[in-house]
Amino acid sequence: MNVHDSSRMEEVLGLVGYARAGSPETSDLIIVNTCSVREKSHEKVLSALGRYGRLKQAHPGLILAVAGCVAQQEGARLLERVPALDLVFSPDHIAALPELVEQAGERRRVETGFAEPDEYQFLSARPGRVAGPTALVTIQKGCDNNCAYCIVPSVRGPCVSRPRDEILEELDRLTAAGVREVTLIGQNVNAYRGSAGTADDFVELLRAVDQRWGGRELARLRFTTSHPKDFHPELPGCFRDLACLCPWLHLPVQSGSSRVLEAMSRGYTREQYLVQLRAVRAAYPDVSMGTDLIVGFPGETEADFLETIELLEEAQYDYAYSFKFSPRPGTAAAGLRDELPEEEKARRLKHLQQVQDGITSQRLRSLVGRSTEVLIEGPSRKGKPQLCGRDPGNHVINIDDPEGRFAPGDLVPVEIVAAGRHSLSATPIPRQLEVMQCSSR
Repeated sequence: MNVHDSSRMEEVLGLVGYARAGSPETSDLIIVNTCSVREKSHEKVLSALGRYGRLKQAHPGLILAVAGCVAQQEGARLLERVPALDLVFSPDHIAALPELVEQAGERRRVETGFAEPDEYQFLSARPGRVAGPTALVTIQKGCDNNCAYCIVPSVRGPCVSRPRDEILEELDRLTAAGVREVTLIGQNVNAYRGSAGTADDFVELLRAVDQRWGGRELARLRFTTSHPKDFHPELPGCFRDLACLCPWLHLPVQSGSSRVLEAMSRGYTREQYLVQLRAVRAAYPDVSMGTDLIVGFPGETEADFLETIELLEEAQYDYAYSFKFSPRPGTAAAGLRDELPEEEKARRLKHLQQVQDGITSQRLRSLVGRSTEVLIEGPSRKGKPQLCGRDPGNHVINIDDPEGRFAPGDLVPVEIVAAGRHSLSATPIPRQLEVMQCSSR
């Protein structure tokens, strides 16, 4: 969501003459787009503002702004803590950013709060003639769940769904500009409610996208992040039946203990969650899955933690994002007692990550020797001539291209030849290259 918001900021500022600068030192405007889901990311904001604030000594006209969730959470307090700061604005005010920046050049500004749900305007991507091979499209923002540990409802506001026609119009523009893969995003993406306002609306949106572009202009469709509480019983069949929907599902579980899940106010049990995973794998056995996990939630016992380890071993995730519990201000969990010592949370996190690393390694090794298709995104971390892309299961795959045959947007048939710690290596399959689907260059 923050990546998407940053892109929209760049677009609206481009309308009034701003362009991406080469470095902070050459900038006239610096915006720190923030996240407050965890305490560590919150702390990094103040450190970054300290560095950028010092640039104003050499460039007095520099405007320094904070956007995102920390802006919504802290508001005017940020101006008090950071004298060099000129502007604080929340995600609901991105459309007004040109005016806010102009006003901040004259006096310090704070613009937070939420738009009324029936007045909220989603910003559409306005790509140039040629866009990159992948794009993010917001279909929903905010959350109504109020999980005990989560600050999102208070910094992103209530759940608001985007009109389906707007989504399809944006996809029209993106595919016309050369986008081959789209990820539908939202804080709680499968809580999407379109014009019908029913729980069927999310799967119906997936079907509408597939019917209109599936396997043709739009080669791939993904979505993230979904909530198990809003898991629709017809969703597993979509992975099997829709031509463009990738076999990849990120479904945060947070804990493998039903007792802890109840304390977290997650709205489902361990058993209900596992039923959902089994249904997806029954519909599409090779689906790639990922999750989010929190260790050390207040009151979590060793037995609760071991249930989480057992769930990992049963679920066989391709990856997992895992974190120590971090109390966030204003959440129900912030006032709970029985919080574990930091050293115990660290021990549990290390154990969990070691177990998941082993599962990830085994799952990556199981792919060696298979054929798949890679959507080229650009140079790998090593740089050219090695290129990087992803397969339908969202695995990172590197291929060597010394002859420069491939470009971003190409769909390249490959054979996987080696597995690394978090990525795969592959070689193109020559006999299939002549029929490969390519983007315009």
